[in-house]
Amino acid sequence: MNLDSLGRSLHDLRISVTDRCNFRCVYCMPKEVFGKDFQFLPPRSLLSFEETTRLAKICISLGVEKLRITGGEPLVRREIEKLIAMLAPLDGLKDLTLTTNGALLGRKAQALKDAGLRRITVSLDSIDDQTFRAMNDVDFPVSQVLEGIEAARAVGLSPIKVNMVVKRGLNEQSIVDMARRFLGSGMILRFIEYMDVGATNGWRLDDVVPAREIVSVIDRELPLEPLEPNYRGEVASRYRYRDGDGEIGVISSVTQPFCASCTRMRLSSEGKLYTCLFATAGHDVRALLRGGSSDEEIASFLVDIWTRRADRYSELRTAATVSLPKVEMSHIGG
Repeated sequence: MNLDSLGRSLHDLRISVTDRCNFRCVYCMPKEVFGKDFQFLPPRSLLSFEETTRLAKICISLGVEKLRITGGEPLVRREIEKLIAMLAPLDGLKDLTLTTNGALLGRKAQALKDAGLRRITVSLDSIDDQTFRAMNDVDFPVSQVLEGIEAARAVGLSPIKVNMVVKRGLNEQSIVDMARRFLGSGMILRFIEYMDVGATNGWRLDDVVPAREIVSVIDRELPLEPLEPNYRGEVASRYRYRDGDGEIGVISSVTQPFCASCTRMRLSSEGKLYTCLFATAGHDVRALLRGGSSDEEIASFLVDIWTRRADRYSELRTAATVSLPKVEMSHIGG
């Protein structure tokens, strides 16, 4: 087992397949920055599905057991189901999942399931249509995302997780409504504290609704009790409804950092590896993939990156670190 400098093992690889998205969520890809003139990566810069699969296979040989496909919005990558079909049968892989905004899920769910995707996570920040349209900032209706979620359930992509980023003054009034909507649905609703990822979302600590407040707001209406983690390194604190009808999770990267148990590495769509969501720079693996390096040489490169890793941004977060030019979340996924 390869451990980093703080004794953490490599267990998860998050694979971004595109830096593009069909939403302009105000906390992630604000329209003022990612407008019509924004220069996204050209197709030739993106890792091919074959390159991505090769790297994933090497990572699995080093201890990775879980792959998560992200973006940008991964379903805007053409024929993404072909990549799923290449990754799904890899020996040693225990979990293959994908995070999406759900806009294209209705038309893609069956193909993803057929290709071997095992489960799915959908980002959904409100079930109030006006609030949802304001947050995605492209006037996309919440009804189509809900239809996509139902399509995923119908084809057996399960368990479905639904992620809600909570930003004060924008959608905290939707917390209880979201909890009620997914109560007893068999889906796991997770609330995420608004984070200072990247440098374009205008993050302020005052905009964060702390996890304890989120839990308290729900508990007053729908009584909760804590649950033990499913596994070491699980990012969400778990709670179940006292009536036994389902559970929620709360991801508190800002107020209760979980750096000490972080087992994740991230691959951007153009082939850079990041050892932290809040990283300021990545490590170029595309050059090795396209430059004739052997699997053994690439594995050695990965081990070197991981064993030197000392990231614990959320534990050290200060006014100075918040202002650093970090990689955008839309570039490497959440």
